[in-house]
Amino acid sequence: MLRLEVRNSQTPIERKPEWIKTRAKMGPEYNQLQKLVKSEGLHTVCQEAGCPNIFECWEDREATFLIGGDQCTRRCDFCQIDTGRPQALDRDEPRRVGESVVTMDLNYATITGVARDDLEDGGAWLYAETVRQIHAQTAGREAGRTKVELLIPDFNAEPDQLAEVFSARPEVLAHNVETVPRIFKRIRPGFRYERSLKVITEARAAGLVTKSNLILGMGETREEVGEALRHLHDAGCELITITQYLRPSVRHHPVERWVKPGEFVELKEEAEEIGFSGVMSGPLVRSSYRAGRLFQQAMDQRRSAAGQQGGQTAAAQAG
Repeated sequence: MLRLEVRNSQTPIERKPEWIKTRAKMGPEYNQLQKLVKSEGLHTVCQEAGCPNIFECWEDREATFLIGGDQCTRRCDFCQIDTGRPQALDRDEPRRVGESVVTMDLNYATITGVARDDLEDGGAWLYAETVRQIHAQTAGREAGRTKVELLIPDFNAEPDQLAEVFSARPEVLAHNVETVPRIFKRIRPGFRYERSLKVITEARAAGLVTKSNLILGMGETREEVGEALRHLHDAGCELITITQYLRPSVRHHPVERWVKPGEFVELKEEAEEIGFSGVMSGPLVRSSYRAGRLFQQAMDQRRSAAGQQGGQTAAAQAG
């Protein structure tokens, strides 16, 4: 174990409070998808990570896929994905993910993946090609082309790599900041706070709907969360999810506080006042939770803003 992991392991796994509980709500869409995934041997993050929201998301025909392998070239102190030397790039993976999306007949697919600093392009082609494959393979879908949310690492904010990813035109470009500036380097040593904000700014400048996530309970203060929300909005972030940190193992960062449901409600209201188009805030919210609904909120907000702008322009010309 790393020295940091040894220190983390000295703190036992924390007992979860009463409100960190879920109840299975298995509707017909969920049951159908579950049988399909099992019979076809498909793999989703929803199942493999034991996501508490799988029942709701699958009922909406939404699912999340992990690309790039199961070894990440960076280590974040909250993340359950192993750090190590990844396997060679699987260039057929985008096609297979696209086939899985078609088989599951998804309305909305979230694609996330590991950092691939071992590759010359940082894995930019892999992320972009997965979006292209999903869009192409679902182009003739009766219910409409599957929408794609692409949750990316920072690609070191390299312009060429970001341009490759943006060119695939995912419906939503997500990059998760995860925590506040004061503890950012300790929690995410392979990333930089300002660089992450820059990725969001560049995505918004490219015309993409932008999204990020904050995880609470790793040592931040309430005031710092509000500050981070303002930083994200100023950087061009339109959608935000806010969640409680749940420790994957004793090797990971201890839970420093359990945020009560009332504080999540307050943070949702604060984020909306700041100006985010869509906010999901709660102990068991995950960054892909109700992703399709958040995307729709962003589009509604954009249309509303465009309508107001058009009205003002017409009024000015008439004057």
